[in-house]
Amino acid sequence: MRAAFAEEGYLLIEDFVAPELCDRLIERANALVDGFDASVHRTVFSTQSVAHAADRYFQESGDAIRFFLEEEAVDADGNLTRPKRLAVNKLGHAMHDLDPVFSEFSRQRHLAALAKGLFQDPLLLQSMYIFKQPGIGGEVSWHQDSTYLYTEPMSCIGFWFALEDADSSNGGMLAMPGAHRGPLRKRFRHEGDALVTETLDDAPWPDQPAVKLDAKKGSLIVLHGLLPHYSSANRSSRSRHAYTLHVIDGASTYPADNWLRRGADLPLRGF
Repeated sequence: MRAAFAEEGYLLIEDFVAPELCDRLIERANALVDGFDASVHRTVFSTQSVAHAADRYFQESGDAIRFFLEEEAVDADGNLTRPKRLAVNKLGHAMHDLDPVFSEFSRQRHLAALAKGLFQDPLLLQSMYIFKQPGIGGEVSWHQDSTYLYTEPMSCIGFWFALEDADSSNGGMLAMPGAHRGPLRKRFRHEGDALVTETLDDAPWPDQPAVKLDAKKGSLIVLHGLLPHYSSANRSSRSRHAYTLHVIDGASTYPADNWLRRGADLPLRGF
């Protein structure tokens, strides 16, 4: 398994999570959304416009549970165009430490065993619950996770759980096998009070076919932090709920200018 991960930059493991655990996380995410007051915070998340990067609500979400809306769920006056449960793009970024249901899911025994085979000192850095709403689920551009979760040396690995079936019809993931051996192209970081994207290497993405990472409910996709991956907009009538946990190695240095920051009262911890 480690050899395949080193060669391809990803693993697709079917039946990693029982269906009832997937359903429990979906139910909990919906309950959190029900308690969200959309009249107070209406931050739209989009990898196309990245306007959210200038919003303090987003900037200070590293040690919180916050709610980010789909671009097409908000009209020109800032009003929701659909019910909350169908309007939220994602939750982020500390459910794994602040919510007991998410914490239990994130620290399940066989996930801990898998992570400990990939890290010296695995630390749970960030969690995201992604709804990929039917009809309006936004496109996620080609990117490398280490752009956002950079360490020295680089150590970020993403654990992406399919809580529902994910395929090309509802915004399933694509990746470039082996392209994790290339350079990190960009870093998303603090510069004073602003968040900026710094270009480190302007080399284009490899000219190679992408592979579909279709995943049945309960599957786990493990993603190297340098692996380019992408998902299209979801124009289908099906949602594509997924939960992503990003882990870094405590043996690496986490730079102070990284975009995602946590207060001293919520230090990083492992499994």
